[in-house]
Amino acid sequence: MGELRGTHVPVLLERCLELLAPALARGDRTVHVDATLGLAGHAEAVLERHPHTVLIGLDRDTEALAHARVRLARFADRVHLEHAVYDELPEVLGRLGYPAIDGVLFDLGVSSLQLDAPDRGFAYAQDAPLDMRMDQTRGVTAEEVVNTYSHPDLARVLRVYGEEKFAPRIASAILRERERARITSSARLAELVRESIPAPARRTGGHPAKRTFQALRIEVNRELAALETALPAALDKLTVGGRMVVLSYHSLEDRLTKAALTDRVRSKGPVDLPVELPGSGPTFRLLSRGAELPGEAEVAANPRAASVRLRAAERIDPEAERQGRADRERPRRRVRAMHQPGTGSADPGPTAQGRTKRGREEEDER
Repeated sequence: MGELRGTHVPVLLERCLELLAPALARGDRTVHVDATLGLAGHAEAVLERHPHTVLIGLDRDTEALAHARVRLARFADRVHLEHAVYDELPEVLGRLGYPAIDGVLFDLGVSSLQLDAPDRGFAYAQDAPLDMRMDQTRGVTAEEVVNTYSHPDLARVLRVYGEEKFAPRIASAILRERERARITSSARLAELVRESIPAPARRTGGHPAKRTFQALRIEVNRELAALETALPAALDKLTVGGRMVVLSYHSLEDRLTKAALTDRVRSKGPVDLPVELPGSGPTFRLLSRGAELPGEAEVAANPRAASVRLRAAERIDPEAERQGRADRERPRRRVRAMHQPGTGSADPGPTAQGRTKRGREEEDER
C-alpha cells in the first residue's frame, strides 16, 4: 500500500455528525453507510461517537480502501468495507444481509487521495498520465476520451459536465493536437485548454483547465449517472427516522440531490383535495432549508470545503404524519362548529353580549 499520499480533512465533519446522531444513537444496533468512504475521516468519527453502530463503507478506489482498512482496524468487528460504486448499494446490502439502514452519507467528488496523487492524472497543476479513473481496475481513461471522442461528443462532455462555455473551441484544439500526436499528458492537456480560452476569460474563475478536468473526470467515472441511481436507492433503504446527508461540490451534483429529496418531501395526492389520501403523503422531511454552505472558519481550516453544499433529510411515517395533522385540526373544527348559527350554543357571542349590555344601560336610564 505504501505511505498515505496527501492530506485528508473531513468536510463539515461536526455538522454531519450532528445531523446523523438522532438516527444512529437509537436502539442496541444501528447501521450506517458511508457511500464514498475515501480515507475514512467521516467514518472513523461516526464509529467513535456511536459504539453500537455498524459501518458499511463503499469505495471504488482500491488504494483508498486499503488506507481506510488500516485506519479503521480497531473497529474491525463492526465494519464492512466494500469495493463498489454507490449505485451498487442495494446489492451490497443484500449480500451482507442488511435489509435496511439508519444513516447514509455521500461525500461526492474527487477525494484528497486522488487529488494529491500526481500519477492519477486528476490535477491540472501537475504533469501525469491522463488516467482519472477512481477505480483503476476497470473502465476507460481520460486519455481514451480525449483521443477517441468525436468533436460533438467531446464538446458535449465539456459543456454539460464542466459547464464550459468555450467547449467547442477546446474540443477543436484537442482534435487538432491529436492529429499530430496522441495526447497522453495532463500538463499538455491543461496547456491546450489554456491556449483555447480568450485572454480576458483566463483572468477570472481560477485555473482555465479546471472545468475541463472536472468534465473529463465525471465522464470517465460516470459519476452523475451513478448518483442519479444511487440517491433514490439509498433513500428507499432508510428506516423511519433514518437520515441521509449529502455533500456536493458542484451544481450538477447538487441539482440531482435536490431533485431526489424534493421528490420525497412532496405529497403525491391531487392538489385540490381537502385531505391527504392514505399512501400519498410525503415520506421524508428536509433537515434544513435549501443547501447549507460552509462557514468562514471551515473554509479557512480546509480550503477544499469552499464549494461544498450540504443537504439532508429524514424518513418519516406518512400515515403517522397524516393522523397527527388530523388530530391537530379536529379540535379547531369543533370550536368553529360551536359558533355556527342554530347550534344552540350556550355562548351568546359578542353581538348578543353587546345587546344585553345596551339593554341594561337603557333600563338604568329609564
